[in-house]
Amino acid sequence: MSLENLVTCVNCRVGQVIKMSRPTTRSKNKRHRQEDNVDITSEILRKIHTTGEITDDDVNQLYKTWKPVCQGCRVNTKDNPNCFCGLIPPLNGSRKVGLWQKMSDILQALGPDPTKDLRASDTPVGLTNLGATCYANSILQCLHMNKSFRGGIFSLEPDVLRQNPVLDQLARLFAKLHTSRMAFIDSSPFVKTLELDNGVQQDSHEFLTLLLCLLERCLSNSKVSKARTIVQDLFRGRVSHVTTCSQCGKDSEASSNMEDFYELELNVKGLKTLDESLDDYLSVEELHGDNQYFCESCKTRVDATRSIKLRALPDVLNFQLKRCVFLPKTTMKKKITSAFCFPGELDMRQRLSEPSQSELIYDLSAVLIHKGTAVNSGHYVAHIKDEDTGQWWEFDDEQVSNLGHHPFGEGSSSSPSKTVETKPVHPSCPEPRNIVANGNHVNSVEPKSSESSTNINAEIFSSGDAYMLMYNLRQARKDSEKKDKVSGASDTEIEADTVSLHDGVSLPSHLCEEIKNWNASYDDACQQYELNKEGELDRITKRRQEVRSILSEAPVRSTEEAFFWISAEWLRQWADNITPPVLDNTSIQCLHGKVPLSKVSSMKRLSARAWNMLLSKYDGGPTLANNDYCMDCLIDGARTVVCGDSYRDRRTIMKQIATEAIQGTSVDGAYYVSKAWLQQWLKRKILDAPSEGDSGPTEAITCPHEQLRPDQATGAKRVLVPENLWLFLYEDSIAVKPDDLSGCSAFPSDSKQCSQCSDDLSEEAVKEDSLRVVKLKQRQNHEKLAMGKSIPLFPDCKYYLVPSSWLSKWKDYINASGKNVSSFGKPETLDSVIDMLKCEKHTRLLERTPELVCKRGTIFQKTDGLTIITENDWKCFCEEWGGTKEKGISAIIEYSCNAGNFMVGNCEELPVCEEHLNSHEEVNTENESRQLAIRTCPEICEECIGERESCELMQKLNYCNEDIYVFFARDKEAPKSFIEASDASFEPDRRVSKRSRKTNNGDLINLKVSGSTSIYQLKMMIWESFGVVKENQILRKGARIIDKESATLADMNIFPGDKLWVIDSEIHEHRDIADELSDQKMNVQHTEEGFRGTLLTANISSQVV
Repeated sequence: MSLENLVTCVNCRVGQVIKMSRPTTRSKNKRHRQEDNVDITSEILRKIHTTGEITDDDVNQLYKTWKPVCQGCRVNTKDNPNCFCGLIPPLNGSRKVGLWQKMSDILQALGPDPTKDLRASDTPVGLTNLGATCYANSILQCLHMNKSFRGGIFSLEPDVLRQNPVLDQLARLFAKLHTSRMAFIDSSPFVKTLELDNGVQQDSHEFLTLLLCLLERCLSNSKVSKARTIVQDLFRGRVSHVTTCSQCGKDSEASSNMEDFYELELNVKGLKTLDESLDDYLSVEELHGDNQYFCESCKTRVDATRSIKLRALPDVLNFQLKRCVFLPKTTMKKKITSAFCFPGELDMRQRLSEPSQSELIYDLSAVLIHKGTAVNSGHYVAHIKDEDTGQWWEFDDEQVSNLGHHPFGEGSSSSPSKTVETKPVHPSCPEPRNIVANGNHVNSVEPKSSESSTNINAEIFSSGDAYMLMYNLRQARKDSEKKDKVSGASDTEIEADTVSLHDGVSLPSHLCEEIKNWNASYDDACQQYELNKEGELDRITKRRQEVRSILSEAPVRSTEEAFFWISAEWLRQWADNITPPVLDNTSIQCLHGKVPLSKVSSMKRLSARAWNMLLSKYDGGPTLANNDYCMDCLIDGARTVVCGDSYRDRRTIMKQIATEAIQGTSVDGAYYVSKAWLQQWLKRKILDAPSEGDSGPTEAITCPHEQLRPDQATGAKRVLVPENLWLFLYEDSIAVKPDDLSGCSAFPSDSKQCSQCSDDLSEEAVKEDSLRVVKLKQRQNHEKLAMGKSIPLFPDCKYYLVPSSWLSKWKDYINASGKNVSSFGKPETLDSVIDMLKCEKHTRLLERTPELVCKRGTIFQKTDGLTIITENDWKCFCEEWGGTKEKGISAIIEYSCNAGNFMVGNCEELPVCEEHLNSHEEVNTENESRQLAIRTCPEICEECIGERESCELMQKLNYCNEDIYVFFARDKEAPKSFIEASDASFEPDRRVSKRSRKTNNGDLINLKVSGSTSIYQLKMMIWESFGVVKENQILRKGARIIDKESATLADMNIFPGDKLWVIDSEIHEHRDIADELSDQKMNVQHTEEGFRGTLLTANISSQVV
């Protein structure tokens, strides 16, 4: 066996022995005691290697069969083959997966439980929301809960239903709503028949109007009078538009024309009660001035009055509350969310144009509610009263909830989900009254005057979300109750040919069998699920009992008892999986078909009874008994341990010799090795065999010519080691990388350094010395520039201009030393740099000169793109860096009032070096008030500079996903420092905080924007961050107001890093940002599609009054 294979075998087997002896405690503070077990195992293996004999005691010690049965481990330990702890959880415990999951999690594999959808006996059925069909569900529930309408649909002839898909699907839908065993049903067949878009929210009022018109046309083909005119009989009323002449008092001819209506659209803006809205609807309009009426009797234009007269009222009176209003200023729609009062009983007798002699008392039967503040979004629910029981129900798609005897829930209810409080009387309602509030709905009893439509003792309800009110004529209900006999408590009773409903109405005969089969299939699904559930629960229970039973028999109680080895991994899977695999012990077998010592930590010691129970049920194998330990593997392992001991002993001795060599105390050095490599070798732990890091002891000191590198080369430090240490290192390197000998070349102590490498080093050293001299001379020639000191400037003296970037690069280059030399590159030649400063078109200067400042007669420059240097510096630079003196850009400083081709500076005070001030203290300061100017040759090219700055500005404006900062000034004024910062130039390299910060007088946030972001979008971000509506935002950059919402940030010269500030004008009222986002989304569409393209608008015209 090779040394590498031997070491690998030692690592495997001895490492397993070390792992098996690890203690089971998890405490990091307790002292681990592996040494005893490792020493015992190693001692036994050494004895086996020496004697060649293996006793029973040796086997018991090596395979750990002597260890007691474990009782209290928190986990299943690998160190003890008699430990079966942790394979299953405690009695009341569970796991996330497998056999020991919670029963509820296991049952999820059976699919959804259909019994959860079972309908309660006294609860109406809900309708599924297909995405955004809550508007249709609410209307369909209102129609279905109307007994008369439902009865009319059910009385249709089968032939009519077969010929008309809309009526057929509506009848099926109503039949399922009445007879379903499920708590909710699928409305998709009816919705698909109408060709509605499931994902688009629509207006429920528009849907009802179009649906009634469609049904009226479809029902006209029926021969059953009750069904044919059911829509007209229930929902149609009559009105007339009356115009009366103020002179002759006659009505116009058109006043006698009566028009049909199916609902009354009432204003709610500025109105607080249903009475006020009815008064507004029936109010008299004065026609005068340009609106005068032409009277046929008077034959002239005269003042007149116009009003709406109610001629006849339907049995079901629908009030559409116009909560959606158009705002001309913003050209958007807005929902009115103010509270609106309406009664439980409504007397319409006095509202007719000709008061009726009989009572016209209507009872509130349904309230359609629109939840949400946005016009084009939100959610519709319906609160509907059961005509038989008087109970109110909330229909929220699939969810149907009992509200008691009040449309918004029982006011006296103690349910914790309802808020019950006392509120003051609404100012629109005369006389004090007691009010019980449920959320935003108010129930109260209010005394009313005799002229009101509300009865004296009627309950008054209030809601800010009520969208449609439905009232049923009380007399019509009484007449209906006389004709129809109410059955008992049972809702439905399905028979072979008919379905008898509780109100005496029968289903169409062709639907009877279908409804019966539909309910039967649901019952079968529930029954099948229960059977599957019981079977699964029984299977899981039996499996758990089996696992607990076998594990209780698993431990071997004595050393004399026969036992079998089993794979710990298979045992874990068997104990944890619902469906266990076939018994498999191949993973714990060695090549000889026995049990090797290296697998002790991967197997368990099982009693004969437990083994036979597993083998008889799960088959498989192979069977590994207590005497099936592998003699060959034990002997081989013993030999490996002894070899490992020998290597460790040798390496320990060699480390001592290497330490002496590093310290220089070794006197018998014979071979060179890398000093850095040997230092790292000493730091490594002593292992049983060589590792990857033991290769290449001389790689760092071998040159490309395979000779000894000069000692002066970087990383080529070396040390002499004795011959025995070198041979040890060489053997390890060859053992690790036998195919790569380049890293272990032998260099005896008399080896010569590579002459070629030495020559190269000498040449490089000469070059470095020469370069140091050149740099030193340049530092002396340009002392102030090299040290970064300011150069005092004087008028009428000739100077030169060089790029500041080139000068900075030159300064870094000549000042670099030591390891930093290679970090700084050589500057470009001066001629090429100067040429880049001139435009190609006019050969003029493309950069503006630096700004000048003056104090006490001494002039200094503010270094920017160009730096002013002396004529002597320029001359030296030309000699040193390949420049032509005549091609330089000269500059002369002058005092001038009209700059012309000058760059003008000012004499403002600027901190300067004290040495400059002291040297010119006696200079006359009479020129300090005059302007400084720089005259250059060649001249500055304003045309090309302007073009370049325009391009740079365009690039600057074309930014994307950059930060700007917005300050919310709560005290109406931003700090002075912030206003100044808003006008300052942006510093792209300056680090800024990305977090929102709160200051003493406002908030500061950063926003990610682009140059194409509009001011409108920016205001929406500010609205979302600070809660200030966009109409109230006064946005500024510095002192400039930014108010063009259609403009982009680039248009308004807002750059990355700019600081804006905003105040709240508080003029407009606060509203939810969701309204704006919803309206914005709708405005993106070209037109409101509504129900265009559906069956509701196919050749149908509706009339709304």
